[in-house]
Amino acid sequence: MLIANECANSSPVPAETSSLGRRVFATTRWSVVLTAGEADPVASRHALETLCKAYWYPIYVYVRRKGYGPDDAQDLTQEFFAQLISKDQVRLADRRKGKFRTFLLACLDYFLAREWSRAHRQKRGGQFQFVSLDNMDSEERYRSEPSDPGRCPERAFLHQWALTILAQSIKALETEFTIQGKERLFAELRPLLTGDPGDASVAEIGQRLGMAEGAVRVAVHRFRRRFGALLREEIEQTVTTPEEVDEELRFLRRILSE
Repeated sequence: MLIANECANSSPVPAETSSLGRRVFATTRWSVVLTAGEADPVASRHALETLCKAYWYPIYVYVRRKGYGPDDAQDLTQEFFAQLISKDQVRLADRRKGKFRTFLLACLDYFLAREWSRAHRQKRGGQFQFVSLDNMDSEERYRSEPSDPGRCPERAFLHQWALTILAQSIKALETEFTIQGKERLFAELRPLLTGDPGDASVAEIGQRLGMAEGAVRVAVHRFRRRFGALLREEIEQTVTTPEEVDEELRFLRRILSE
């Protein structure tokens, strides 16, 4: 399992740097959001917008699994995030259960429980530019996924949440390689995240890139380690404390294995 292999290579924070790590951790996006009343509200809102943009699709899947059609699900997801950002709903977050995904689902269930009058419904999210996100293909993506009618909305949400965490981490890794002008190396190594490369694969990659086999193996090792570090950083953005990172990694691994 990709998530298990890469996280196993991540080293714990040394004791002498743990206090520094905690200070750094306090600046992650979800931590900034949770301290909205104590810190810069502009920074808090920006952090929340960033998180909402990243995790739009798991919410859309949840709404669809609740029985709403494509158009209503699109509208409801749009309005949910618009209200979440515009209103001070973060104060509802339970800091004892401070994971962003837990907060989102609690707010979403409350939102969906309200009665919405279709005849008098205003255009959802009209004062926001949230549609600028690349979310208009949500239904096409939803229909292209394997059918699993037995999966409840909550499990569907969690599965998509885990996949989104992985996708965000891979995207961050791709961005780093692109900045370094190593797009071809990324394209060659990306498939190797999910398994150990055989001798033939290493030789073929080396031949295509003009690298020795030993250099390819070193590149694969570094590629995976960097992915593991970025995966941890992505999870840090959605939990409250450093201690929750490993807990969340185990949880995501379990969800993806189901």
